[in-house]
Amino acid sequence: MNKSNINIIAEIGTSHEGSIEKAKELVDAAAWAGADTIKFQWVYADEILHPDTGFVKLPTGNIRLYDRFKQLECPPSFYKEMVDYVHSKGCKFCCSPFGLRSLSELLELKPDYVKVASPELNHFPMLKALASYRERFGAENVPVILSSGVSKLEDIKNAVDIVGTKNVSLLHCITSYPAPEDEYNLKVISTLANQFEIECGVSDHSLDPVLVPCLSVAVGGTVIEKHITLSRETMGLDDPVALEPEQFALMVHTVHQTEATFRHYGTELGMERTVEQLSDQFGKERVLSVLGDGIKRLAPAEEANYGRTNRSLHFMRDMKEGEIIGADDVAVLRTEKVLTPGLTPDWLDKVIGKKLLRDVTSGAGVHKMDCFAFGSQ
Repeated sequence: MNKSNINIIAEIGTSHEGSIEKAKELVDAAAWAGADTIKFQWVYADEILHPDTGFVKLPTGNIRLYDRFKQLECPPSFYKEMVDYVHSKGCKFCCSPFGLRSLSELLELKPDYVKVASPELNHFPMLKALASYRERFGAENVPVILSSGVSKLEDIKNAVDIVGTKNVSLLHCITSYPAPEDEYNLKVISTLANQFEIECGVSDHSLDPVLVPCLSVAVGGTVIEKHITLSRETMGLDDPVALEPEQFALMVHTVHQTEATFRHYGTELGMERTVEQLSDQFGKERVLSVLGDGIKRLAPAEEANYGRTNRSLHFMRDMKEGEIIGADDVAVLRTEKVLTPGLTPDWLDKVIGKKLLRDVTSGAGVHKMDCFAFGSQ
């Protein structure tokens, strides 16, 4: 039997809700469904957003998004147990850090993959710390997966320039929940693979278990990430767009079928057969719209969130005109719900040490007019 070249990642994320027992159930389900890699998220709320960023709707009512993330915080011992349990199931362990603290603690566990989630693609302090670690201990020992939702080509290039290309994979993604299949433009996978000369794939937030994953293989994708849940009716933040175990198993099966089609027929005829088979199920017009034109651009579903979902600079306390901005006064955060985005994270070192030119409030985005005279930096 031919060994698969596709790395299928079951994204548990925070669907475990802090329960070791539920986390193990999810790992069991992912392994049973055929996942190669099982992924978690290492959450510290204050690394992700400001307490005043707004509310999220849950079945139990509205709750501050910050408080919801606080509920999902787990100690390092939780992740250590998950590394061992994932390995006991014959799968690889992957995890997303969201800041310097979670990155440092994650690296101590020597994960099989470090995943940089789409909103952190411009978290330059974290990317630089990761690159420094890879330089010290060898890139071959620290595989990295970058996700590129709600990003432009320049954003991807900036991240790749920092982290490098050795032992790095790149995932095309639409940061929308759920993501519309017809906006996926999956030919971008081959565009990115050719431009950066690295393996590429898809992080898929669409609801269907077949269409986007199989077409991503058809255009050369070698990594597929999809959320898994025990039930779409449970309380996890991403559960409504996740696959239940039976659906995940269906995805794994059809992905390997597609891979086998290409092995048997070759690239050109394999694509023809795959498009033909999926067109019978979904309609040819829909299949072609999912493939798209291969030009990297923001998807319509995520345009409004550019600058809000990814990172920018925010004040962490009320400050008065004339105060000097210290390192603890500004943080690299997602803007999310109700706050206003600030300067991009590459401004962090330029902002620290500057004198405020006006009063600012905690949570507000940092802007040039707050601390730079007109025309100066």
